[in-house]
Amino acid sequence: MSWKGNCVDVTTDHTVASLKPLVIATSVDAGEHPVLQYRDRATGKLLGTLRLVRMAALSAENTTLTLYHVSAGSHRCLGWPRGAWNAWLQNRQMTKNRLTNHLNTEPAAVQQLMIAYLIPRPVVLVSVNTPDHRNIFPMDLIGPLERSGIFSLALRSTNVSVQTIRETRRVALSHIPATMKAAVYKAAEHHKSPLHDWDALQFPVQPSKESGIPVVASALRVQELAIVHSQEIGLHTFFLCRVIADEGYSAGDQLHHTAGFHQAYRRRSGTPFTEI
Repeated sequence: MSWKGNCVDVTTDHTVASLKPLVIATSVDAGEHPVLQYRDRATGKLLGTLRLVRMAALSAENTTLTLYHVSAGSHRCLGWPRGAWNAWLQNRQMTKNRLTNHLNTEPAAVQQLMIAYLIPRPVVLVSVNTPDHRNIFPMDLIGPLERSGIFSLALRSTNVSVQTIRETRRVALSHIPATMKAAVYKAAEHHKSPLHDWDALQFPVQPSKESGIPVVASALRVQELAIVHSQEIGLHTFFLCRVIADEGYSAGDQLHHTAGFHQAYRRRSGTPFTEI
């Protein structure tokens, strides 16, 4: 992130707080109009840029975060004319399907979001459990805001578990092996409908060690979070959390999401990600 002659590494200190409007949160106060640059770790090549506009500060537990609206973005993963042609095709498709994508998001904002995915985003299954409500569903709008010690979740406010999470202030994250992709995507139905029986899942669960919340038995890692603040930002509820337990369970490749144009760039450079 750069602004007025300053530059700091925010690889582990920025996250998406809302998709509509597209909002970035960070522990760094970088003034009114900073720029986020995404670079290839191996070569230093600039892959993408997001231009930001300061919205507001958000305070919780003696920590202050800064929220930025994304005003513009561009990437260099595809050369001319492929990049322009690819963007035109995607924009046409997104415009055609705006009313059925559940967010009705402008194509430009979707393109900007994909730039944020130049850092591959880990996919987790989020568990919540009370006597009256149990659920597990996938998320990738998560991440640490390192300088503040905060861990964040940006969950669509229409999710059936939002109110329960606000009330219980406890969730557990199961970091998922890539081989479980199909089961993870099947669990996406629980964004709209709660889980009725843990035994009905396609995979076994076990209690987390700190809070006893059911987590995926074959998870690579489990994090238990205590929620310290929640706030609606656009169509999402942005949860700020403290990590109260963090345990590695097993080794393996975790499921991640990245942009298609990023994978195209990686293929050309001879370092493609494994696709499942």
